[in-house]
Amino acid sequence: MREVGEFVFCPHDKRQRLGRVADSTEDDVELALVAATAGQRLWDKTDGAHRAAILERCADLYERHRERLMAIIVREAGKTLGNALGDVREAVDFLRYYAVEARRLFGAPQQLKGVTGETNIYSLSGRGPFACISPWNFPLAIFTGQIAGAVAAGSCVVAKPAEQTPLTAYAAMQLFYEAGMPRDVIQLLPGDGRVGAALVSDPRVRGVAFTGSNETAWRIQKSLTERRGEIVPFIAETGGINAMIVDSSALPEQVTRDVIVSAFDSAGQRCSATRVLFVQDDVADKMIEMMVGATEMLSVGDPMEYATDVGPVIDVAAQDALDAHKAAMYRNAKVLVDLRLPDDCHHGTFVTPAMFEIGSIKDLEKETFGPILHVVRYAQSNLDKVCAAVQEIGSGLTLGIHSRIESAVEEIINRTRVGNTYVNRNQIGAVVGVQPVGGIGLSGTGPKAGGPNYLTRFACERVVTNNVTATESNVELLSP
Repeated sequence: MREVGEFVFCPHDKRQRLGRVADSTEDDVELALVAATAGQRLWDKTDGAHRAAILERCADLYERHRERLMAIIVREAGKTLGNALGDVREAVDFLRYYAVEARRLFGAPQQLKGVTGETNIYSLSGRGPFACISPWNFPLAIFTGQIAGAVAAGSCVVAKPAEQTPLTAYAAMQLFYEAGMPRDVIQLLPGDGRVGAALVSDPRVRGVAFTGSNETAWRIQKSLTERRGEIVPFIAETGGINAMIVDSSALPEQVTRDVIVSAFDSAGQRCSATRVLFVQDDVADKMIEMMVGATEMLSVGDPMEYATDVGPVIDVAAQDALDAHKAAMYRNAKVLVDLRLPDDCHHGTFVTPAMFEIGSIKDLEKETFGPILHVVRYAQSNLDKVCAAVQEIGSGLTLGIHSRIESAVEEIINRTRVGNTYVNRNQIGAVVGVQPVGGIGLSGTGPKAGGPNYLTRFACERVVTNNVTATESNVELLSP
């Protein structure tokens, strides 16, 4: 756990100090839960329109303070300017989309059809308090999306941001409060995994929203099952060994563009990034040559520079794990390209983009969360085996398909089971309300973030049935 006032450093240059952060203590966790529990009833009684108005004001403030938020994201998370702008835009989209959903789902109760003389009223109410545990790779968008979804549904929130990006979370929290969010509705608890563990194990927490690794998700799941009391929802979005399948009909230039973006954008630190590229052997040599050339053109360096394509990975632990994986690939795979680290990058946690040719997706034991792409050749006659191999991995977040043969696309879709499939485009950059994000199997529980079912998971459903003839005459029978 960080000591009080410990410095936060830039991942692109560890000599630069950004600010100080104090990790939450046990007393902080207790105070936050007391406040969230006390505020739950009153917040749930506010109607959807009121909650939506606050979220929309917050969205306006995000846009007004866009440059400041971007600067913090770039320096704290190491994201390039373009990726930081995308993070802010996605956060704004979450706020506005969930505001619309709050009005739609949490307005007037719905009257269901029934027999004459009886009314059946259906309504949604907040379940909270919710523990929202967000990652560092989208330090504003996912942090904001989890919170916005919960509060839009009438649930109070105790938010635990990633320990690598507390400053971004703090800046966002100030804008939530400025927009009019009551302070007992959202509590911020920076810290490491022990803070999250304390929240998850507490019976006052009525649900958990989490984005991160499978290992952490399994620990949360285990902690929730060991609790005795209310059975609570667990909304999890985890990663996966995402594949892209390219056949001989695909356009080489389009494939190259989409593979480079899908594999190396954000230094490969996206849950949806391409980890394994299957290329039909008939066109593999040409495709690989083009992709190697495009990779060699990428600029690695300071993410604040507009010309930079690839910034640092998040911290030393990530850098060490990725360097170790590269070393293993040098021993066991064919090296297609591995960029040289620029001289001015030695003070940061940089890992350069690399491509390795391997024999099978089964050669990978787990997801490699960084700018490393693995290429597998396949024969068209073995397309069914490729799909089976992708399916056997067990993860199902994103799948990319490049083919101009409609029947081939349909076959791949029918043989695989993933949350988001992208055809003839890159497989990252999902848009809120258009491409809701969420995986299947080892990649998550659903419902999809940014989709029409997300808010209901933070809520309880209630039905009140009333035999009105017991207290008054049935006026419906008198209607013409």
